[in-house]
Amino acid sequence: MLQNGLTRRLKIDYPIIQAPMAGGVTTSELVAAVSNAGGLGMIGAGYLSPDQLRNQIMEIKALTRKNFGVNLFVPNQYGVDEQKLKHSEKYLQTIESEIGIPTVTPSLPNYKQDNETFQQMVNIVLEENIPICSFTFGIPSEEIRTKLKENASIIIGTATTVQEAIMNEEAGMDAVVVQGSEAGGHRGTFAAGEQKSLIGLMSLIPQAADCLSIPIIAAGGIMDGRGLMAAQCLGAMGVQMGTAFLVCEESGANTLHKDAILEASEDQVVITKAFSGKLARGVNNRFIERLQDIEDDLPEYPLQNALTKGIRKAAAASKNPEYMSLWSGQSPRLAKKLTAQELIEKIINQTLKLKNVLS
Repeated sequence: MLQNGLTRRLKIDYPIIQAPMAGGVTTSELVAAVSNAGGLGMIGAGYLSPDQLRNQIMEIKALTRKNFGVNLFVPNQYGVDEQKLKHSEKYLQTIESEIGIPTVTPSLPNYKQDNETFQQMVNIVLEENIPICSFTFGIPSEEIRTKLKENASIIIGTATTVQEAIMNEEAGMDAVVVQGSEAGGHRGTFAAGEQKSLIGLMSLIPQAADCLSIPIIAAGGIMDGRGLMAAQCLGAMGVQMGTAFLVCEESGANTLHKDAILEASEDQVVITKAFSGKLARGVNNRFIERLQDIEDDLPEYPLQNALTKGIRKAAAASKNPEYMSLWSGQSPRLAKKLTAQELIEKIINQTLKLKNVLS
């Protein structure tokens, strides 16, 4: 009853995709559990090394025979503003001193190295015959798209505006995830300005649907069957859910992170550049509040992300959520402490009941 062209092509039972949250959330257990329950599990490979990605793929293959996918970050050139870099380093050193962690000069990202790693990751996807590969922060080159399609991989793009969605279709992507401003963590903006990309999902879906012929996957604030139904009614063929799976039992998110979401209300979830230099949505805390007045003076992503890594890691180790990045979508009140299978079953049952009521 919930089957459509997208589910048939992805070879999944239900139009539910677990968002590929980078940073350790998408454990092998979570990815496999989602796929085994009829959805599509996704590895968030954005911060993995090539060896880590290959090892995780092998782990998941031992846990499920169902389809699962890999998400990769498309590398982007970024400017290095030395003044902003020094300003941020000096400010962060003050915080490091206050919370009692040693100041260590971080290893800053390098675009050339990032691109080489990206190429290696794509090769692993090809070598391991991963059936679905999605991309965030941009569109991969024509060469990469061609290689993946020749390998029978389904490629999925990410967009935060209708224009970005059209660009994905014109590039030959098989489907596109449209991310509303409600989405947690970093959104996949790559062509629009940050402020121009803050479009609510319920507005974005129908406008994108009217302009595209490829399947649309809706993301941002969707937590249950009501969200799935609403997205489908507006023109999406499936949904991608992050926060709902982040609090699941199999998720690799820190317990403090999960608890922060489960205890938060919608007005406590804010957009900030404090942790990474790029707009991201998460539960408000002391770190965000301290840096909110200097956000425009911070170096851009991924430089600020590298500078704050030590603070985030130390905060997690010392169980101090006030200095952790507690990424969350805008619907934390709907988060439930369940297994991935229980969550999917709940969504499907709720969706079927709604369909019966409306039929």
